[in-house]
Amino acid sequence: QVQLVESGGGLVQPGGSLRLSCAASGSIFSINALGWYRQGPGKEREWVAVITSGGSTRYTDSVKGRFTISRDNARNTVYLQMNSLQPTDSGLYYCNTVPTVLSPWGQGTQVTVSS
Repeated sequence: QVQLVESGGGLVQPGGSLRLSCAASGSIFSINALGWYRQGPGKEREWVAVITSGGSTRYTDSVKGRFTISRDNARNTVYLQMNSLQPTDSGLYYCNTVPTVLSPWGQGTQVTVSS
């Protein structure tokens, strides 16, 4: 099975943008669905977005219209483009398979949206 490593997080002001990357140690070609999760301060980890091998995408309501998930099978990478970021988007972002997650989870990448 693949291992996933997140990157691309950082500190950004409200309204700003970030692009997160999820690099896989192996091919993601055969993985049906990959997604992003996040855990904000004082909150449990929540699902954010998913993309299937067929290119279908879904998002949690709070990020619809602002976030875009994509995958590049040739580069074994999944991306999350985040626009119009809000402080409530802050948290540790993880990528993983959907719906059955790989264990253990990776280290994630920190996103902090603050003025």
